[in-house]
Amino acid sequence: MKEARILIVDDEDISRENLGHILNKEGHSVVSVDRGIEALKKLEDTEFDLVLTDLKMKQVDGMEVLTRTKEQYPDTEVIIITAYATVATAIEAMRKGAYNYIPKPYKMDQVRLVVKRALEKKKLKDELRTLKRDYKARVGSPLIIGKSRKMQEINEMLAQIAPTDCSVLIFGETGTGKELIARAMHHQSNRAAARFLAFNCGAFTEELLANELFGHERGAYSGATSTKIGLLEAARGGTVFLDEIGDMPPSMQVKLLRVIEGRSLLRVGGTQSIAIDIRVIAATNKDLDQEVEAGRFRKDLFYRLNVVSLDLPLLAERKDDIPLLAHHFRRRYAKALEKTIEDISDEAMDILVNHEYPGNIRELENIIERAVALCNRGVILPKHLPQGLEKLCFTVYRHSRDHLPTLEENELEYVRWVLKRVNGNKTRAAEILGIDRVSLWRKLKRWGLTENAEG
Repeated sequence: MKEARILIVDDEDISRENLGHILNKEGHSVVSVDRGIEALKKLEDTEFDLVLTDLKMKQVDGMEVLTRTKEQYPDTEVIIITAYATVATAIEAMRKGAYNYIPKPYKMDQVRLVVKRALEKKKLKDELRTLKRDYKARVGSPLIIGKSRKMQEINEMLAQIAPTDCSVLIFGETGTGKELIARAMHHQSNRAAARFLAFNCGAFTEELLANELFGHERGAYSGATSTKIGLLEAARGGTVFLDEIGDMPPSMQVKLLRVIEGRSLLRVGGTQSIAIDIRVIAATNKDLDQEVEAGRFRKDLFYRLNVVSLDLPLLAERKDDIPLLAHHFRRRYAKALEKTIEDISDEAMDILVNHEYPGNIRELENIIERAVALCNRGVILPKHLPQGLEKLCFTVYRHSRDHLPTLEENELEYVRWVLKRVNGNKTRAAEILGIDRVSLWRKLKRWGLTENAEG
């Protein structure tokens, strides 16, 4: 077994020294302290594979060491060793996550065996985390759909920055997929086996924001009857995505900067610094340069977050991706609603491609979800799309790029499109076009389209 990092906490000098000597001979890296409060300080800076702690100690006892260890490092194993063994304390220790509970006096062979098994369990946890991370990196990463040049550039950037631990700032309008990009970055990183937690900074008051991000100690305020771990602490080892970072109040910006720089935090009402290991990805739809100039956003925090920046394009700027996205959402919602929706008609796709999408990808997703819900046959048609979406979105892009269509060619294209929409009904088509039926007939005759179905 490879060298393990072990922390021994015992206020009895002989017991502590004997344990340290034995475990050092086993090839492990051992740190020994004689007080619980010193153990907590060590845990702020170092993650151990195993903690062996005495139960009865002044100021901070073994139960507190156990609790704080598990809060900070859930995978670290803890063994309680004590001369005050009772069934009640043993049950309490196991309930709080202790690997084992050994009463004094003990035999060294017994301790060796328990330590060996605890470290084997820790090793299995580490291997499982690695397997999960590798699996997610291969098949579990969120799907980034797009063949446009802008999206190819973003995918290339993701491949470069995801494995690093640097902070990233994502700029983009609402609905452009900022959280999806952040999730993809997390799943392609070395933190993929740990948690990804997203938080909207603009959705809470300042007090609630502090409570949600940093947590609170018991008694921190009226109603705080127990300790609460905040989002930043809960994401230890993983990634925190802070959306709408531009809406964070200035006082909270100061606290967040301290967390990023010091890699530790204080819970609300707390006095003990808690070490954390997280990656921060932030996003905004605001111009943070202007916010900094106006004094609404701290320059030092901006520089801390903006180590690498990504600018997400509007959906209207990546028209080539609309068919890919539309079919992706069609398949997703057809499966969710247990419908057989096999395609999107050319007419409906023309309308989708030519819409401007002020709500970006989120708007397109909503449109397709609605269309799937309304469609009972195998193909989504224009009638399944929201009214007014099409406007004058008939296709004039079928012409070669080397040939700009004339006014008459555009008129012909539009008349054909209207006739198709009304199933060849010339009376209805003339009404839509704002001309009488005879004028429409003359146009059709001139274009050689008089064989169309009569209305």
